[in-house]
Amino acid sequence: MGKGFLTTNEKDSMVHFILANSKKGEPELGIIGDAAAKWGVSRKTAGKWWGRAKEKMALGEPIHLPSHKMGNTNKPRVIINKEAIKAIPKKKRDNMGKLSKQLGIGYGTIQRWVKSGSLKKHTNALHPSLTDANKFQRLIFSLNSTFLDSGDLNVKFKDMSNHVHIDEKWFYLTKTTDTYYILPEEDDPYRSCQSKRFITKVMFMCAVSQPIIDNDGEVIFDGKIGIFPFIEKEPAKRKSKNRAAGVMITKAMDSVTKEVIKACLINKIIPAIKAKWPANACKTIYIQQDNATPHISNKDPDFRVAADSDGFNIKLMFQPPNSPDLNINDLGFFRSIQSLQNEEPANNTEELVAAVEKVYEMHLPSKLNDNFLTLQSVMIEILKCKGHNNFKIPHMRKGVLQREGRLPKDLTVEENLVNECLTYLVQHGYESEIQSLRNELSYNLGDEVLNMV
Repeated sequence: MGKGFLTTNEKDSMVHFILANSKKGEPELGIIGDAAAKWGVSRKTAGKWWGRAKEKMALGEPIHLPSHKMGNTNKPRVIINKEAIKAIPKKKRDNMGKLSKQLGIGYGTIQRWVKSGSLKKHTNALHPSLTDANKFQRLIFSLNSTFLDSGDLNVKFKDMSNHVHIDEKWFYLTKTTDTYYILPEEDDPYRSCQSKRFITKVMFMCAVSQPIIDNDGEVIFDGKIGIFPFIEKEPAKRKSKNRAAGVMITKAMDSVTKEVIKACLINKIIPAIKAKWPANACKTIYIQQDNATPHISNKDPDFRVAADSDGFNIKLMFQPPNSPDLNINDLGFFRSIQSLQNEEPANNTEELVAAVEKVYEMHLPSKLNDNFLTLQSVMIEILKCKGHNNFKIPHMRKGVLQREGRLPKDLTVEENLVNECLTYLVQHGYESEIQSLRNELSYNLGDEVLNMV
């Protein structure tokens, strides 16, 4: 980084250096850059002072570039004290004002540290609390998603194209707080509602699977099974300026019960899977759901009748408890369509439903495929953390890899990491849980560990 400020003597010396390396008043090629490097300033700054010097020479005045700054203009900047910052509790440094007060320095100094990268802003989200049993379940779930590729003898993730991830989410008509960029002469937007507690909202059930995209980039299956609102039609009880009493209106369901979710699964999701599923794809399909109380089990007789018909064998499976990071919807898909939905204007329940369905269809299959790669990277982090959720989701630069044609279909897991996890499970009494991994992970992978079982 350049000095940003030169004394009078330094400026005079710099322009004389440039003048000495000039022909007919014009600097030789590269001299201004050399001067900038020599005096520790930008090329723009060196060019500025050379321009001032030429003006003086044109007027027949001596080259002298005095500083017009007053007072102590070369005050040394405050050096960041990392140990002092670490000693301050994080609760007392959740904004720049608090941190500057704790350190006894100016607010502008904190701003400069942030701008230079010496400090960074971190937004902290709450994670689900995990019991020891939860951690082991997450670890086993992630291990069960891997297999040994007999071709290149690498541990990879199993094909996820026959897995359908379902989950529920509330979508709101508007946000309690919104941000806009407006011109100074524009009026501030005015928004109002009777109560923030009663903003119109609708719950949706979303179902997605991994897209099937060939080597030429052609989408064979977009992975979008459907997004289904929990709404009902009823006659309007009172007249309004927009409609008469008795007209059928769309209303969000007051209560989404187990029977309602079961009906959605049997009457909407399963038929949508059968209608959209590629003809040559595997007909054994796993529907992954979280452990919410209203969710039915795979043994539900009504579900089994619908799931085992038309040549399909559809099974329900539960993801580990307290593990939204193992569901594609919670991992990134919901966040993606939520941001798009916020851009769509909606004034009532019907328009909200239409907006959500529209942005769902707009979502690119390539982005949905990225979510599945993110899921695999999350599973690798779970293996590294022995089932914990205290990790950062790694950034793979999938967009760059996609443009370069180097985006992998599946990620590879290190052998040592798999061995380490198997040993960890055996040491904690989970011998029976890894029996199913024998056939898929026994080749050159922890034979000494598996023999302990």
